[in-house]
Amino acid sequence: MKVSVASFKKYITLALCSMQNTLAYRLSFILNFLASFIGLIAMYCLWQAVYTGRDQLSGFTWEQMQAYLLVTFFVNSMLSYYSESSISGKIIDGSVMMDLLRPIQFQKARLAETLGSCVLEGLLSCILIGTAAVFTLGISLPQDGVGMLQFGISMLSSIFVKFCIVYMSALLCFWTTSSFGIYWARTSITNLLSGALVPLTFFPGWLESLAMALPFQGIVNTPVRIALGMTGRAEAWQMIGVQWIWIILLWLLGRWLWSRAVRQITIHGG
Repeated sequence: MKVSVASFKKYITLALCSMQNTLAYRLSFILNFLASFIGLIAMYCLWQAVYTGRDQLSGFTWEQMQAYLLVTFFVNSMLSYYSESSISGKIIDGSVMMDLLRPIQFQKARLAETLGSCVLEGLLSCILIGTAAVFTLGISLPQDGVGMLQFGISMLSSIFVKFCIVYMSALLCFWTTSSFGIYWARTSITNLLSGALVPLTFFPGWLESLAMALPFQGIVNTPVRIALGMTGRAEAWQMIGVQWIWIILLWLLGRWLWSRAVRQITIHGG
């Protein structure tokens, strides 16, 4: 992904504009905040009921599961529906044509916008709701310095993995008239195979092996296992390496899909 200094400044500008748009739509942010908070509490209560009378389940203690829920929320909050809808929205309403006239790559521009919204929508949500969860639910995370560094790198990598998947699913809107079906299908598959709904170790052997062979596990499973100290340091670096292998492959696949998608554009008028 070679970027010149001039192009880099343009992408920075796009990221800043995305941050401003997030602030402009404050009501949407507040509603996302409340929905995320309610979802976190609901999942906590559900798993609390599941663990009643049990010391551990599939290798997870109740304390580890609490931390798992918090980290899962952190990861998923970094790239929400707002970022995803901004990509598909450009295709559905036709404003993608303006991007074709600009001297920037559509894929890199959308990544810049996504990272810009992540700074406010993702990080602020994580800080506010994460802090509330720590104080109200008693959730704690490991304090190992190297482990937390690896978790930080893995979490950043998970954003890129999720972006690549979201980007390609959004491009499918070139062949449809609505993004809602694509969004819900993508969300269902991602949440299941990434471990966002249930840890992958809870799956049957064949399904766990399948999930581990796909890129989705790099979104939640990898950063969560690193955060919980369930991997050695060497293994953690290997898992991060796998994340970046998928990032490169998915990025290239996204470029190929874009080259096919733009052939679907039909321009009316003069």
